[in-house]
Amino acid sequence: MSTDSAADFQIGMPRNYLRSCLLLLLGEGTSHGYELLEQMSALGLDRADPGRVYRSLRAMDEDGLVQSSWTPSTAGPARRTYSLTEEGREWLHILAGSLTEVSRNLGAYQRRYKRLVEQDELIR
Repeated sequence: MSTDSAADFQIGMPRNYLRSCLLLLLGEGTSHGYELLEQMSALGLDRADPGRVYRSLRAMDEDGLVQSSWTPSTAGPARRTYSLTEEGREWLHILAGSLTEVSRNLGAYQRRYKRLVEQDELIR
């Protein structure tokens, strides 16, 4: 693998990480889409695609994980506000458990990688 292609290669977040983040944020409190977008960077999604976020929210609404309603705004048009349902809370716990396992596995990977780098430095 050339240096240029290695620098361009990124693994990224787990596949359902956006959904996990949205469920977590809504577990913390009712919110509208723009507020959720603003909070994504704190969870490692610095450049969350707004279209993808809103599509995910609509899909989760259709799946019964979140509930949405229109809320009047004092500073403009009404906003669609999202809240977590009981089923959404159950999925939040399931996904959090899955992410805990991913974190544990990544920790094991990092420890082994660190040992490998240390061995390489000793050889040099």
